Amino acid sequence: MIPTLTWTPEGVRFIDQTRLPLEERYVLATTYEKVADVIVTMVVRGAPAIGVSAAYGVALGVLKTKAATSKEFAPEFEKICARLAATRPTAVNLFWAIDRMKALFARLLASGATLVQIQERILAEAHAMYKEDIAACKAMGAFGAEMMPDEGGVLTHCNAGALASCGYGMALGVIRSAVERGKRIHVYADETRPFLQGARLTAWELMADHIPTTVICDNMAASLMRQGKIQAVVVGADRIAANGDTANKIGTYNVAILAREHGIPFYVAAPWSTIDLATATGDSIPIEERPAREVTHFAGKQVTPDGVGICNPAFDVTPAKYITAIITERGALRAPYEESLKGMVLVS
Repeated sequence: MIPTLTWTPEGVRFIDQTRLPLEERYVLATTYEKVADVIVTMVVRGAPAIGVSAAYGVALGVLKTKAATSKEFAPEFEKICARLAATRPTAVNLFWAIDRMKALFARLLASGATLVQIQERILAEAHAMYKEDIAACKAMGAFGAEMMPDEGGVLTHCNAGALASCGYGMALGVIRSAVERGKRIHVYADETRPFLQGARLTAWELMADHIPTTVICDNMAASLMRQGKIQAVVVGADRIAANGDTANKIGTYNVAILAREHGIPFYVAAPWSTIDLATATGDSIPIEERPAREVTHFAGKQVTPDGVGICNPAFDVTPAKYITAIITERGALRAPYEESLKGMVLVS
């Protein structure tokens, strides 16, 4: 399993995803501030991985406090959570993880727990979230494998794999699970400009697993669909609204429209922590704007004219009507998503 992030006695060890696939380098974050920097700079990325990283960031802050008592530490705890919450706005898993830590801290504080007891419980909660993520990815992989073709091409956009989670992956977890069950799948990975998560990360993961993979430019998908080379599309998600509208890496919306035009099923694979029932539709999902340099420069060299305007949203929203099914660890959901999402809450 790819070690996206690992807890050590010194801090959290991350594989540096900005260096892949040419260099396998690791970064050790020994403070919560460093964890926040790692998230902002995309050393670690992917909604589930960001959530668990934030949980470990909170744990680091709690463990390294100089406060003498739990009550004295309370204002500092709020500061830690606020710093981590300010890193990336779109991935709801980030806020899910922080809110979970806040709720635990409030319960422990109300119960009169000592600072040492709080430190132990907060770290244990982060470890639990790490294990839950791996289990969730394997469960959604099993559900999604049944929807994959027995043989043929599967297109994916960005990287919703082991590198975007604590291991195994979401969209790539579905593909891995299908291959493990004997399905003969060839993956077409959109390069995913401007950060090239597909070309750099998805291809690296799947090559390591010996799963046949072809990287294509983002503007090639329609042509391959018309040629009959793609039988299904599976992507991840950073936030899913209550009506099923889904935010994912910029360019996902394009692929969903193309899939509908060519009669190809379009699946979203994401853990339940990515579902935001408090957000009614995709119109209310905040979209992160990334630095212009990601577009103006390539491999460290400027590729655009000086002074040209740059638009660099990190995500777009795919309307629910284009989504064939949403695959979670609780099962696969289909339209109408307002009903199926609420129904899954009630039975879980």
